Amino acid sequence: MKRVIFALVVLAAVSPIFAQNNSNESSNMYYINVRVERIYPSSEGYIVQYQKSNTQLGIVGIPLEWFNDAAGRAELLQLPAGANWPTMSIFYVEGEFSHVRLYVHRVKSHRTWGAIPQGADLSRYFSEDRDTFNFQY
Repeated sequence: MKRVIFALVVLAAVSPIFAQNNSNESSNMYYINVRVERIYPSSEGYIVQYQKSNTQLGIVGIPLEWFNDAAGRAELLQLPAGANWPTMSIFYVEGEFSHVRLYVHRVKSHRTWGAIPQGADLSRYFSEDRDTFNFQY
């Protein structure tokens, strides 16, 4: 009985080694994470004002349709309570835009949430084909 238990323990310890995926394919996925200064919700989507690498501000529009699909191109994730600052992560696969994640403050009265005046022209922030993401780092 002791030999059977010993054999099972050894088998359980060694089996994960052989279960690993040994493919040599490397993932060509990478992401860029930027700090979000302001988020402006609108009827077309979210206008996100973010900090570029050269301390300038960039602005990008994320269409609402991207958030609606289960496998959409955008996710809106609420940060846990605390002093966390919103960020935006842009994911690329083989150099092409894949999807974007917005990590936002859960309370809409937080200073990172803004309001757009009625009648403002937002078309310059959203591309016409709705499949491109004009992010500049």
